[in-house]
Amino acid sequence: MPTLLILFGLRFYFYLRDHEPVHIHVEKGDCEAKFEIETEVVLIYNHGLKANELRLAESIIEENKDNFIAEWKKTFGEK
Repeated sequence: MPTLLILFGLRFYFYLRDHEPVHIHVEKGDCEAKFEIETEVVLIYNHGLKANELRLAESIIEENKDNFIAEWKKTFGEK
């Protein structure tokens, strides 16, 4: 599972056998969340991240969305 970014203790990644729609997993310690990023950044699920961590993760994803999507396409190919 390629790590795309680690910032403020949050690790942003996707799995090598992942599936569409384009999304990013975020983890901190034993906690994990998943955000869809193909059109808008939308929280899909959260398992333990605090509200302030989710807001931080969402803002980091917004800032890096184009790069994350480019990495997804590089790994899985264009749609």
